[in-house]
Amino acid sequence: MARLKFLFFAAVLAGFTALAYAGFDDGKTAYDRADTAKAYEELKPLAEQRFAGLQADLGVTYNFGLGSQEYGEAVKFYRGEAELGNIGAQYHLGLMYAKGRGVPQDYIEAAKWYRKAAEQGHADAQHDLGVMYLDGEGVPQDFVQAHMWLDLAAAQGDRKSQQLRDEVAGKMTASEIAEAQRLASERRRKGRD
Repeated sequence: MARLKFLFFAAVLAGFTALAYAGFDDGKTAYDRADTAKAYEELKPLAEQRFAGLQADLGVTYNFGLGSQEYGEAVKFYRGEAELGNIGAQYHLGLMYAKGRGVPQDYIEAAKWYRKAAEQGHADAQHDLGVMYLDGEGVPQDFVQAHMWLDLAAAQGDRKSQQLRDEVAGKMTASEIAEAQRLASERRRKGRD
């Protein structure tokens, strides 16, 4: 776990070496001394001031317990980045709502954040949104939408999405499958524009 903490801080620091904000130099110095607690203490205020990318990184530390596992804090930092359009943070915020970590379980809110990430091409978000349409959690049950989102994730090499999409197809008519494929093709075209 300690090695994982250091790898995380190394990635964060590598992305922010050009920053000249109060606290960053102290955070880098603490990291160089292998004092992750001090590095985290110095870098956290920067994330709270909404420096792009750092909020999502701190969300990861709280979510996975790289400092301490505090889901409520993870949600706070994910939300900050998600609202700025960070697709990884949008996906993880959806996941927090789907699992009820740090927030009450809310499938509608989970679907909202999955959709934001899925529309930007996040394969895991596309898969999870497809599953929500398949199960009717947070969205109306809709096999066409489920197939479309799973197809988009499968096109990115996600094998579990490919398998599930094929299972969903077994519950659909030929015209529903054609509609799902048309919608997926349309969405792929929009992504290239």
